[in-house]
Amino acid sequence: MSALLGLCLGLGLLSMVAPFLWPRRRRRPTAVRTQPLAGLRDRLARAGLERLPLPAFLALSLLSAVAGFALGGALSGVTAVALAAGLVGLAAPFLAAGWRDRATRRAHRGAWPDVVDHLVSAVRSGASLPDAVASLSRTGPPALRSAFAAFERDYGATGNFSVSVDGLKERLADPTADRIVEILRMSREVGGSELTGVLRNLSSYLRSEAAIRGEAEARQSWVVNAAKLAVAAPWLVLVLLSTRPEAAAAYNSAGGGVLIAGGVAVSLVAYRAMMRLARLPEERRWFR
Repeated sequence: MSALLGLCLGLGLLSMVAPFLWPRRRRRPTAVRTQPLAGLRDRLARAGLERLPLPAFLALSLLSAVAGFALGGALSGVTAVALAAGLVGLAAPFLAAGWRDRATRRAHRGAWPDVVDHLVSAVRSGASLPDAVASLSRTGPPALRSAFAAFERDYGATGNFSVSVDGLKERLADPTADRIVEILRMSREVGGSELTGVLRNLSSYLRSEAAIRGEAEARQSWVVNAAKLAVAAPWLVLVLLSTRPEAAAAYNSAGGGVLIAGGVAVSLVAYRAMMRLARLPEERRWFR
């Protein structure tokens, strides 16, 4: 019995000094660790695939890689070409999502000034902020009406403006939408008479930014398309040459594999460098 009491006393003393002997380490925020995944989710949301789970998208990429490997092997009969086709198949869903993401950004970039103008008109007419945002499901730009219709349903079900606009931000996944939502949230929670002036200034800024960006993209589009064609042309020639038995035998050798691997590496580096140099800076989402 005395041994049991001594053990309990020792455990109690150890529990008292444990915070000083083994202090708890601060963990990094989860948002920092999952930032690449959050960026991919935002890209899928802007591409119209917000209901597609991330594991399903990754599985689709793997299936596309297997299909590309099989197709490349069937057409050329060269193992290195089949592996290169598998890499292209692996990247194809990401490239398609990126293309739809950029197309959605361009469409939304021209629509945000109209959204802000509709909000100004609704607020000046005396409508409340939830009603002003919900009215965009009928009077707003067609590309954004579905997101605002979902906000109207959420607000009608919960009556909570903050929760409903958080859902709106996740559906739109756009930095400009985050900025507008936070302006409306602050105006609703804090109050003030400068909301219409702030929104007018934001509308003029968005219009000038869209005009400048559109002119820059129009000037550089033909250069980007020519660079993409320059990257793809050698591989089309390689596939055509691989249909000849002697060329296929040469590419299936060790030297041919090294040559194709080097070509893949050079093409990837050149393509990424070209896209990085041609890409205009995009605003990040700060108000998640």
